[in-house]
Formats: sequence, C-alpha cells, structure tokens
Amino acid sequence: MSGTSLDGADYALCEIGRRAVELREHWHAAFPARLRERLRAAAANECHSWELAQLHNDLGQFYARNARRRRRKPQGVGLHGQTVFHDAQRCATLQIGEPAWLAEGLRVPIVSNFRAGDISAGGQGAPLATIFHVRVFAEKGRHVCVNNLGGISNVTSLDWRRGPKPRVIAFDTGPANMLLDLAIARRTSSRRLFDRDGAWAARGKANEKLVTRWLKHPFLWKEPPKSTGREMFGEAFLNRISQQAAGLSKFDLLATLTQFTAQSIQLNYSRHLPSPPERIILCGGGVANKTLVGAIRGELRCEVFSCEDLGWPAQAIEPAAFAFLAWLRLNRLPGNIPGTTGARRAALLGEIAEP
Repeated sequence: MSGTSLDGADYALCEIGRRAVELREHWHAAFPARLRERLRAAAANECHSWELAQLHNDLGQFYARNARRRRRKPQGVGLHGQTVFHDAQRCATLQIGEPAWLAEGLRVPIVSNFRAGDISAGGQGAPLATIFHVRVFAEKGRHVCVNNLGGISNVTSLDWRRGPKPRVIAFDTGPANMLLDLAIARRTSSRRLFDRDGAWAARGKANEKLVTRWLKHPFLWKEPPKSTGREMFGEAFLNRISQQAAGLSKFDLLATLTQFTAQSIQLNYSRHLPSPPERIILCGGGVANKTLVGAIRGELRCEVFSCEDLGWPAQAIEPAAFAFLAWLRLNRLPGNIPGTTGARRAALLGEIAEP
C-alpha cells in the first residue's frame, strides 16, 4: 500500500483464514526523492502520457524489489498501487504500479485495481478497508470507530450493540496528514516533509477564525457515501488558503491546519454518524503525530486508542487490509460493503495477474 502522503510503500505479510487475519511481518520502503517527485507530478496532472506510462512500470519494479526483502514467500499479493486520480463522480479512478513485475518476481498471483470493480457497480470505489475493519476490530456490544489517519482521514463506524452483525458506516472525512505535510514542505523548501511528532504545531497557536472558515468546505457537510483525495485537499486547497494564512508563522500555520483536521473529523462524526462512538481506534501514519492525536482526543471526548495498543502497528493496517481483499478475491468472495461505498451490489474486487 502506498497512500496520498507519497512517503513510500508499506508491506504486510498476513496469515488469513475464514475467521482471522494475523500479522506475521511488516516493513516500509521509502520512495527515493526523484520517484516521490514524479508521483507528486502525476497526481497533480503535471506529466505527459509517456511519463505516466514509464512511472507506472518504474513503480511496479520498486514494489517488486522491496517485496523480496523478506525471506518468507507469500502465496498471493494484494497491490493497491499509487492513486494518481480519483473522482467517483466521474466514475474514474487510477492506481499505477505495474503488477506484472510483482508476478514475475514472486511467481504468485497478484491482485490489483481493486477500486474499479466497486465504481463499475455504482460505488465510490472507497473506502475499501472497511471489510477488514469489520473482521479485525468489531466488538460485540459496543460502538467502535476505526479512523485511519493517512493523507486523507476515513472512518469506519462499527455499531454492534444490537443484532447478529455490526451496523457499518464508512466514509472519508477530509484531510489528515496531507495538508500538514504539504505546508511544512512548502515552508521549508522540502527540507522537512512532515511535522515529526507534531512538534511545530505544538509550538504554534491555531487561528480559530480560519478554522471556522475552512470548516465550511462543502465536502465536510456532504452526506455519505463519499470519498476524496489529493484533488480536493491537496496542493489546490493549500494554494487557495495560502493568502488567508499569509500572516501566520510556520508554527501557527501547522497548529491551525492540525486543529482544522481534528475539527473536520469531529464535524463528520456529529453530522453523519447516528450516535457517538464509545471507543475510537486510530491507525495510519498520523498516529505518530502527538499534537494531532491530542487535538482529536480533545474534540471527540471519548476513549481514543491507537491500533498499536491492540497489537496492530499503525503502518500495517492499510497493507493488511489489501492483503485481506486479495484473499477474498482469490477465494471469489466480494470485497466491498455496498452500504458504505454506495455500490448497487457486493462485487468481486480486483484483477488477477498470474505468474
């Protein structure tokens, strides 16, 4: 899995059966600076078709090289790839990273292009980790939310207080790490790529007037199912608000964006969930941002845990989810939950590349 933060690829080796998903190994492969810049340009519509085609193959080779870093060979692979465009309203999504390189290197089936199957069935193509969250984190008798803090924030609400199965609602809430990463990179001419531990935000003071203004963004108020990405909360958004935030110090800017992120999550919970959760499990790279996690705790005022408290490393959740989705596809089982993506039916997700 490589996400909207463009920092690298996360790998998870899982043992999967009919009842359980167990993590055996996980590792991270950072993108070289040049590859990261090419991915950024592709996502910003700043490259030619031939450059995109070359990037598709170069990224596939990167995935394959780093998949062979461990001795244990998998029986199958789920490859999310790198999203360079996602607009469910246009029924269009594109994840690059040629799976043939993995199939050749590992000599096992590779499942990729997961989102297209849901979109063709009338869905948003996201969020797709939901079915994994149900399998791993649902608790009978409780209302639990799993909130992934990647470049984008998405929530899965698992309300299992009644009935034989949990009631599931899932959707993207808006930005998580993306605006923070972009802002710090811009203020440091890319000498820093993220706010380590939220240290800069902790030194600043949030501008509440700007937070209130930004919270009027239509996406935050839109009813689920809904999904978003870099197109909505990436460079274009930061460019629009830069003039408004021109007088802020770098610390105050990070504090303001952090508070905006936390309040946008709270706004989505209060407007789009039938009831407040009893427990929230945070996962994704944003778990390492102590200031962001503290702001979320302050806004949501319930039990807030890291997935690491439950034995799941934060960076392993998303790749493990796509390992599970690949297992479902290889066993001809549907991978989407129609009520969460808006699809007309439960569908097989992913295309299989055989070695």
